[in-house]
Amino acid sequence: MILPLLFLDLCVFVYQWVCIPLYRIARVKRRDDFAFDREQLAYLNLVEKLNCGYCAYSNGLLAYVQEIVARTEQYWCPIKHARRVLNSHAHYPAFVDFGDAQAYRQELKSLRRQLQREEPPEAGPSLN
Repeated sequence: MILPLLFLDLCVFVYQWVCIPLYRIARVKRRDDFAFDREQLAYLNLVEKLNCGYCAYSNGLLAYVQEIVARTEQYWCPIKHARRVLNSHAHYPAFVDFGDAQAYRQELKSLRRQLQREEPPEAGPSLN
């Protein structure tokens, strides 16, 4: 999986530096999603440390990508789905309800303005 992950990383890097500024969305800070620290544990052997590095990179990359995509979704389509979605991102609870055209028109500009801040929303994952 390392080659597809590296390719994804490259694509998301380009997307974030080219497209995100066009939408006036704050860039995601890469360092917020990556934690390389398990390799410092003395009780792990070299193979275990290598595997911990791979997992830290993979999970960090996917969290980083999810935040970038979540911000993009909030900009273009901040509408909750008709069916329940498990493991939704932190932006999802602020989205308007499915089928509520009036709320969508009223809230779209506000939801887009929120993206100009650098901090992700404080709300936890939603089960809606």
